[in-house]
Amino acid sequence: MPTASFGPLQVVWFKRDLRVLDHRPLLEAAQRGAVLPLYVVEPELWQQPDASARQWLFVRECLLELREALAALGQPLVVRCGSVLEVLEQAQRCFGIAGLWSHEETGNGFTYARDRRVAQWCRSQGIAWREIPQGGVVRPLPTRRGWATRWEERMAESPAPLPAGLLPLPGLNPGAIPSAADLGLDSDSVPGRQRGGRAEGAALLTSFLARRSRRYHAELSSPLTAAHSCSRLSPHLSWGTLSLREVVQATRTRRVELAAQGGNGRWPLALQRFDERLHWHCHFIQKLEDQPDLEFRELHPSTAGLRQSDAVRLQAWSTGQTGLPFVDACMRSLRQSGWLNFRMRAMLQSVASYQLWLPWRDSGLQLARLFVDYEPGIHWSQCQMQAGTTGINTIRIYNPLKQGLDHDPQGHFVRRWLPELAAVPAVYLHQPWTMPLAVQQRCGCVLGRDYPNPIVDWQQAAAMARDRLWALRREQGFAAVADAIQQRHGSRRSGLSSSGRRRSVASRRQGAADSTAEEQLSFDLPASNG
Repeated sequence: MPTASFGPLQVVWFKRDLRVLDHRPLLEAAQRGAVLPLYVVEPELWQQPDASARQWLFVRECLLELREALAALGQPLVVRCGSVLEVLEQAQRCFGIAGLWSHEETGNGFTYARDRRVAQWCRSQGIAWREIPQGGVVRPLPTRRGWATRWEERMAESPAPLPAGLLPLPGLNPGAIPSAADLGLDSDSVPGRQRGGRAEGAALLTSFLARRSRRYHAELSSPLTAAHSCSRLSPHLSWGTLSLREVVQATRTRRVELAAQGGNGRWPLALQRFDERLHWHCHFIQKLEDQPDLEFRELHPSTAGLRQSDAVRLQAWSTGQTGLPFVDACMRSLRQSGWLNFRMRAMLQSVASYQLWLPWRDSGLQLARLFVDYEPGIHWSQCQMQAGTTGINTIRIYNPLKQGLDHDPQGHFVRRWLPELAAVPAVYLHQPWTMPLAVQQRCGCVLGRDYPNPIVDWQQAAAMARDRLWALRREQGFAAVADAIQQRHGSRRSGLSSSGRRRSVASRRQGAADSTAEEQLSFDLPASNG
């Protein structure tokens, strides 16, 4: 294998940071010499149970645009397929690695274990691996005290500018970006999926701040309005085509502009609420950073083993066939778009965990694959929260009928996603099990034939689940463990002590029942004639 004439390189390993703007590892590396901008497609990662073709298609679009952006700076993105260690070892043998640069990543269990192996390899090779924070997550974090202040300091930093340029690496094959089929991913038709790439993310940020955010605070909860009034930036934040810092700063600049103009009603308040969600984004990722096994194990050990897997119920829930119209409409919408507003995500997980009594990990994996914006830290923290396994959050059992009546009172969303119910009279639409057989026959929707009856008595199941969870919380020793969890993971913004928070949760028990909640490793240099 030939040795590259350009000598040891600064390797910038792109991960979930698929951009060139506000990319400090790229900037720092470029100031130290020739840069190899590298993305490693890891087949094993994409065969994990939380990965899907819809996610890879988004990432692939991001990589195509990133390659062009880096080419404009002087050196296009180099893509290799295989394990990261094999790729780095090949790079080391071919031309030497002067330094490895990346952003810190709080990913799933696979990436956590992989990064530990990479760190060990770098130490064995005498290669400095510099991991730079890109959001508000702090590593390591001995205590949550002062975390919010540190988050603000991070968000106030000036975004890293573009490097002046990158030295070209003549003759280095940039490598193909594989298709979903190349990675062995199942076909995943998602007609409403958002497209990847920084240009798409920047356009969404602009339209949100200029127009769509005006009623964000009032319209984020209903699936009828959220698709327009929410930012829709989540996949771009998850995969890093935009940095959290630039979104925070742009949001705050816009708030100041609106306040100065006057006459904008509650628009500045809407952006304040969005700003709070951006803080919340890092708060939950920090939980996974601090305790990586929460992806797999219950935060409160007393809640382990409560539920049993049920393949029939899981299949009905994950395909939108539970017989609960609003739940099924939300699931079918998610399957066709890869996105759903937060309240409806919480409702889906709650129904799976309480009314269907499914293990949070089973339902969580189904959702993870469906979300194009899958962010492990947020996702697994929320799955546990909505399933009542954290021990510190209120037990929030969503009433699927109430949610439908509150957020889709005219049934437009249900009729769109459940065409079999299109002719059902409005009075029966959200609870078709109350519809007389004669009406079912007249409107062409016979339950059990055209649309399922509810697969469980959801009211009775919710009551049973509530009683079991609260009985567990009253057991001796539960509270002491919950206090320790609160000290480790709880927000410090509320001002509540851990015990005070627990009393507050207990006092809201009844109300909570109905509340919202080919391996391509080589770096050989081809002959100049191709």
